[in-house]
Amino acid sequence: MNESIRSLFPVTEKYVYMNHAAVSPLSVRVRDAMEGLIEDVTLNGSVNYDDWCAAYDHARIAAAKLTNARVHEIAFMRNTSEAISAIANGISWREGDNVVTCNVEFPANIYPWMRLREERGIKMKLAAERDGRIDADELLSLVDDRTRVVTISWVQFSNGFRAPLERIGRFCRQRGIIFLVDVIQGLGGLKLDVERDYVDAFAADAHKYLLGPEGVALLYVSDRIIEKIRPTVVGWMSVKDYDHHLDYDLTYREGALRFECGTLNTAGVYGLGAAIDLFLEVGPEKVEEHILMLSDYLAERLRGKGYEVISSRREGETSGIVTCKHEKHSPGHLYRLLRSKNIITAPRAKRLRISPHFYNTREEVDTLVDALPE
Repeated sequence: MNESIRSLFPVTEKYVYMNHAAVSPLSVRVRDAMEGLIEDVTLNGSVNYDDWCAAYDHARIAAAKLTNARVHEIAFMRNTSEAISAIANGISWREGDNVVTCNVEFPANIYPWMRLREERGIKMKLAAERDGRIDADELLSLVDDRTRVVTISWVQFSNGFRAPLERIGRFCRQRGIIFLVDVIQGLGGLKLDVERDYVDAFAADAHKYLLGPEGVALLYVSDRIIEKIRPTVVGWMSVKDYDHHLDYDLTYREGALRFECGTLNTAGVYGLGAAIDLFLEVGPEKVEEHILMLSDYLAERLRGKGYEVISSRREGETSGIVTCKHEKHSPGHLYRLLRSKNIITAPRAKRLRISPHFYNTREEVDTLVDALPE
């Protein structure tokens, strides 16, 4: 990746930062967009409210373009958990229905379904992680005539496995099952196409591979399923004519917009819009190509130094996340050792997790691997 892109990320001046699967550093463009909004509100209050609305529209259009969604199918939420819960709680469940997922999902995609199990008698069916991957055949074998939702992370946080969305999604579409994807560990870094991949709904906070701020997230709800998801948190902005404050007409806004129940995180939307603009400027295909190149190079170098790479290296299953372990060194020790040298990673699930992004370089990978003990 060229120096003009790299210069947008001041974090590179001090750190080899490869912890984007946790919290990403902001680019100067994201920072400037958010600071500009804060300065505007500081000096002008709500005088430029129309500009805020224009920024909402801009970010929504950019998110739709990034994912091949329709603009009205994109809503802004506070985080991934809220977005997934909007789907989980909005379905008209019947006791005995089930949800199919896997046993290494991040809790944001587990607890909403566990609550339904406790309160409504919904069953959870979990495919197992094996050799750092989730077998699609095993996952889909759990589906039966009472399965209402199949949900999985596009990229698993603890092993970096990238699920075959198109295959799973087509299977679900053919059976009228909702396919919900937690895309937080992929979106921005990898190319998502909701039509190609048969995705009915997705959720993603901005602060990981989208390189945006915390506290703002994307929720995608396809027109195909919108009438199957009843809004369960409703406010003044959920309705079509929300500016007509005293009409009290509960006619929902078009598409996913009905899930935006009230005032948005305006600064967060400004930042998210700027982050997505950068991906669109560079080109999502180029971003993905660079990240997967770094991932492959990192895995190769780790193996060459005697580390066991847990993350699947099968074609189509790699991502920006590479996890590894060493028989002599604990993940916590490795993390602390690297941190002392300003190389930022994370210990997760008894593994060392390394998660570069598109502004990182092969030279930084070399620096990281060379700093690891034999």
